[in-house]
Amino acid sequence: MKYAIIAAGDGSRLAAEGVAEPKPLVRVGGRPLIDRLLSVFVQNGADEITVICNDRMASVVSHLRELQMGGLDGARLPLRCVVKSTPSSMHSFFEISRYMGGGPFCVTTVDTIFRPEEFSAYIGAFACAVQAGECQGMMGVTDYIDDEKPLYVETDDEMNITAFLDRSDSCRYVSGGIYGLTAPALATLDGCMRRGESRMRNFQRALIADGLRLKAYPFAKVLDVDHATDIQKAEQFLPE
Repeated sequence: MKYAIIAAGDGSRLAAEGVAEPKPLVRVGGRPLIDRLLSVFVQNGADEITVICNDRMASVVSHLRELQMGGLDGARLPLRCVVKSTPSSMHSFFEISRYMGGGPFCVTTVDTIFRPEEFSAYIGAFACAVQAGECQGMMGVTDYIDDEKPLYVETDDEMNITAFLDRSDSCRYVSGGIYGLTAPALATLDGCMRRGESRMRNFQRALIADGLRLKAYPFAKVLDVDHATDIQKAEQFLPE
């Protein structure tokens, strides 16, 4: 399985609230966010991990270079680092999409917090569903809503995704920012870029419009670290 982490944002909200570290190096549970994700991915059969970070965060670039050379937790890390500033998460995804071919892959943003055991179950379900031809993508979703602008995920009774909505009074789930995808999604991404679209939620809508079969996989809780208070929430959540 290939994995990718989008870590190219500026973390401006955290900085404005007094958090000195760039977002990928913010510590939760005593560990930088980026290291936490890398460790989880290695534990879930990572053949390759591609990280994109912006060229204005020298400390993040240096940290990733050290991991490339010295590994993580005493083991070699199959890490590729792409350093480039981009205007949006979807542009970041596009920059690293060239490395995502050849099989199923999973993409997250660097501040996505979930329980490792739930993620392992999700990756297993995703791999099995793709092998069985049941879907071309599986999105992590949650009924825990703590986002300023959540993306609602409409599903049928079999957890097939039928729509991605900015507003809904009937949808149980919202997107958790965990994207399990296969090669056809890359053609959709190319189309979004040609049309000048720049939001991951529009990419997800385009997947549906292009006829890809997507499944939703429920996580009990997924958090994003966008504000200083989210760090404390994440610290409290993970040991539960």
